[in-house]
Amino acid sequence: MQLLLRWLLNALALIAVANIVPGIHVDTFYHALIAALILGLVNALVRPILILLTLPVTILTLGVFVLVINALMILLVSTIVQGFTVTSFSSAFLGAIVLWMISMLTNWFIQQTVEV
Repeated sequence: MQLLLRWLLNALALIAVANIVPGIHVDTFYHALIAALILGLVNALVRPILILLTLPVTILTLGVFVLVINALMILLVSTIVQGFTVTSFSSAFLGAIVLWMISMLTNWFIQQTVEV
């Protein structure tokens, strides 16, 4: 049940990011669900490899380079999912920051509901 809640909240977060960040567009809620699913899979499979390969740069930038990796993951998902488009790297970078902030809030919300 918690996995479905996270998937739904991530899809809603992608819709919120599309409404906040110019250059990111989600056609329908169905496309947001698919993009959230693919983004979760990419973050679970590809992102750890990229973080390991770019560890020296990440250490030199005190972890800020992880935002670049997150932006690249968003761009990768936009090439896979038809109804989810990102027009530029700067849009993906800003979208990664906004998605990080929204995810932080939703993770806090989920932790609060599980503890009760």
